[in-house]
Parts: sequence; structure tokens; C-alpha cells
Amino acid sequence: MQVLRKLLFPVSLVYGAVVHLRNFFFDLGILKSVTPEIPTICVGNLSVGGTGKTPMIELLIRILAKENNVAVLSRGYKRKSNGFQLAKPESTIVELGDEPYQIHLKFPEVTVAVDADRRNGILQLKRTINPDMILLDDAFQHRRVKAGLNILLTSYDNLYVDDWFLPTGGLRDAKKEANRAQLIVVTKCPEDLSKMAADNMVEKIKPAEQQRVLFTTLSYDHQLQGSSDLLNLSQLKNTKFTLVTGIANPKPLVGFLKSKELKFEHLSYRDHHLFTEKEIRILKTKKLILTTEKDFVRLKDQLENILYITVKHTFLFDGQMILEKAVQEFMK
Repeated sequence: MQVLRKLLFPVSLVYGAVVHLRNFFFDLGILKSVTPEIPTICVGNLSVGGTGKTPMIELLIRILAKENNVAVLSRGYKRKSNGFQLAKPESTIVELGDEPYQIHLKFPEVTVAVDADRRNGILQLKRTINPDMILLDDAFQHRRVKAGLNILLTSYDNLYVDDWFLPTGGLRDAKKEANRAQLIVVTKCPEDLSKMAADNMVEKIKPAEQQRVLFTTLSYDHQLQGSSDLLNLSQLKNTKFTLVTGIANPKPLVGFLKSKELKFEHLSYRDHHLFTEKEIRILKTKKLILTTEKDFVRLKDQLENILYITVKHTFLFDGQMILEKAVQEFMK
């Protein structure tokens, strides 16, 4: 794979040139960005792959939904529907896509909608719901909409400053576009990250004067869910199980489970994987399956022997306070 990526370096140069040209046109105003009338917070990244966008959206929902009518707008990756779709009680994962469907099930009090055209999605939300604010999921590169607050995520073990354009690297947008973010969040950090190591990372990122760099680690819930007999993770210590993941980067979860001295086989699939009938038949032969929350919403109607583990961002240092203050000031 690494050899192939190197061979595709000329393609990445073309891709990078197109990205720079597109951003140049937006900067000049030839391509237009629109600032929505409704306060809008964007959560996104510059690279493909998992940086923890959905847990960050969920964290913002918990902060904001108590006092605000919140709507979440996502693309709805790999959904089978077209155009703008507003989540309803009878909506399915096929109509919404796995991550929006997960949020819809988890936060029924929040409006969830999908539209690849974020500008149209915002207009439709204003006409139908008129929420107090909108959370844009994975929309940092969609410059046709200019969000009021941009939160850019980057993984600790794969900082955007060290990356390169697709397909040689994982960048889908130019590094300099990070300057549009007010908050840069380094996710998936070690729990014991030192202040010195964090400061060194800030030096590497070189944020602008108005930007803040925050750090989070992934915290997995020890209470497993998915069946009527909920299990604590410690109860799996003497049980061999099958870990099933269809996410961009399962390494943090695998590392966490191994740190608990659990014995398991790992079946890894691509991000947003749609399981085939043959794969479901194989999974039905497994005694016990542990999966992620995102995978669970795709598998729950097809398997009975399945539990899932939830994950959230835990901020290091004073990051939670800085995030909440930035959000509160934006909403004034």
C-alpha cells in the first residue's frame, strides 16, 4: 500500500493544485461563501479518516441542547436516499446514513437532517424547523457555507501538518485552510499526555494568534450496551469474543481492549461498511460480538449476540472550559 501511494504522488500533486485553485477562487470571492442567518457551528477535519467528529458533535449537543433548539446537518455518507432528508421517528439507516441515524436514535429531542448540499440543507431547516442553531457535521471543506464557529479536529498520531494530499497522503484540503478554524482539537491523545508534549505539539501546529489548540483523549464506557442484560467490560475477561469494526481507525479501541487483558478476535472492515448477507451469516456463528456504536446501528436488526461500547471525548488540561466558553460567547 505504501509503495502504491508513492507511485501515485503525481496524482496527489494534481489533486493539491485543484484544491489550492478552488480555495483561491473562494478567497477572491469568485466562488461565493454564504453566512447562514442561523448560528452555525462546523465540526470537521482536513484529512480523511476518523478524528472523532461524531463524538464531538454529541458533546456539543450535550452542551447546547438543554437551552437551545439544536439541529444537526450531515451529508449522510453512503445513504440510499437523495437530496434533503429530515429524520422522523420512522426513518431508517438507509435513508439517513449510519452516523446521522446514530445521533437521531441517541438524541430524539434534536433535529437531524442530511443533505450533501449544506447550503440547501440549511435553507430547508430554516423553512421547516427554524432551529436556534445548527451543528454542521464534517463540513469544514464545504466553503459554500461560512460557519460562525469552526472546530477543526486532527488525530494525535496523524497531525494534518505532517500529512500530504490524497492519494499519497490523507489530506483532502490544504493545510493552510486550518487558519479558518477558531479551535483546533488534537484528538486521540494518550491519557498521560504531558503539558510539555502538548506545548511541543502546539509549536508544531503553529496556530494563529486568534486560535486555541485543545487536546482530548478517547474515553470508552465500561458499561456495554445492546441487550437486555447489560454487561460490564470486566465481565468479558474470561470470555473470548469477536470485535467487529467498520470504522476508519479501530487502533485506539483495539489498544484499549488489549490494555484490559481481554481475549478476542478482530474482524476489521472499511469505514461505513455495508455488511453482506454472507458476512452476516458468518457473524451469526460467533458466540458474542462486541462492536462500536456506529457499527451497532447497522447490525442491530440482523444480529442478536451483539453488544456495543460507547466512546466520548475527554478534554485534557483546561480544554473543556475553553470549548464551552467559546461556544457560549458565539451564541450570545
